[in-house]
Amino acid sequence: MPIVSITSGIFSNAEKIVEKLASETGGRIIRDSDLIEILCRHHNIKTDKAERLLLGKPLVFNQFTHEKERTFAYMKSIMADFLKGDNIIFHGFMSHLIPPEVSHVMKVLVIAELRFRLEQSTNGGELSEKDAEKKIRAWDEKAMSLTDYLFKKEPWDSSLFDILIPSDKVDTESAVGLIMENILKDTVKETAASRKACEDFSLVAKVETILVENGHDVIVSADNGFVKLKIDKNILMLSRLQDELKSIVLKIPGVKDVETGVGKNFYKADVYRRFDFDVPSKVLLVDDEREFVQTLSERLSIRDVGTHVVYDGGEALDFIEDEEPEVMILDLKMPGVDGFEVLRRAKNTNPDIEVIVLTGHGSEKDEKLCMEIGAFAYLQKPVDIEILNESIKNAYDKIKSKSGGVIL
Repeated sequence: MPIVSITSGIFSNAEKIVEKLASETGGRIIRDSDLIEILCRHHNIKTDKAERLLLGKPLVFNQFTHEKERTFAYMKSIMADFLKGDNIIFHGFMSHLIPPEVSHVMKVLVIAELRFRLEQSTNGGELSEKDAEKKIRAWDEKAMSLTDYLFKKEPWDSSLFDILIPSDKVDTESAVGLIMENILKDTVKETAASRKACEDFSLVAKVETILVENGHDVIVSADNGFVKLKIDKNILMLSRLQDELKSIVLKIPGVKDVETGVGKNFYKADVYRRFDFDVPSKVLLVDDEREFVQTLSERLSIRDVGTHVVYDGGEALDFIEDEEPEVMILDLKMPGVDGFEVLRRAKNTNPDIEVIVLTGHGSEKDEKLCMEIGAFAYLQKPVDIEILNESIKNAYDKIKSKSGGVIL
């Protein structure tokens, strides 16, 4: 049986369709949760973080870390391995990563109007209509985030699928019958061309994985062992980067040759950044002295430290909740939520974050309290930038030692 992928809106009756199709065909169901579990196990990533990277908007620090690109490269490799088999039913969003050239994967969308989805969600009485609608909106936002990132398209765009099934108008048995009728057609049978497309996809996944693990973020395509690399951000020393990329990719088994070029965004202001795994790239600066903290951010950026700036304690706590800074440089005296409270709450909710207190108004008593709460270091303004930079690196080394190596 050709491979089937079923993408659906939550509460669209898709699970019943998937289960019945598997029963009728003997197909093996591979859900997004299965793929993410493999990803997390192989690459030592927490499940909630993997889901956020795959199905959420790029995080603020992604410009420095390429975490999202790395996670997608890992997922493509997992998908490519499954494509070597057959009689598989993918259920979820991850099948969007499979290129259309792999034509023996039939892509099905199961969707319904909001009213039907609300009725389905509240039938058991476990959810109120308000909670159900909130859950549906959150699910659809994840779908939107993924398809916008990959294709700049809406999640239910018909061009992304071979078959659209309105589950509020078609019952389960009819939906499964429609799928089974179509998988018998020649258009979705495995051919030499679709097998070659699978091999190309597998090679692209392998090349992307190797490149992101070497800190590079470029667009990769492949055709029968010939790899094309497209640099889509501005860079000053293009030829040096091209030589480095070629030297990495040519060592990968299955690569016959490498061609490099530039993409449509090459001449835009966005600058190409190679990720250095030995340099802190997720440093949050918290200080209400705007001119001081902006200057500090610029001076750290010159030293390749990835930073983000916020100007008060409440904003810092919100940012920590949404993002995952590794190191925080924290002032104590701020209006509203002061540095002591930020430190206390940050270490309570995110114990792995290392906090360097940088204050111009502290005392020995303040220093003792900060260290008791869990600060990594306590520094006084004005601070020598090299001393601060060394303290940040030491904090980052501590984080890496606890995680067993590369941080994702």
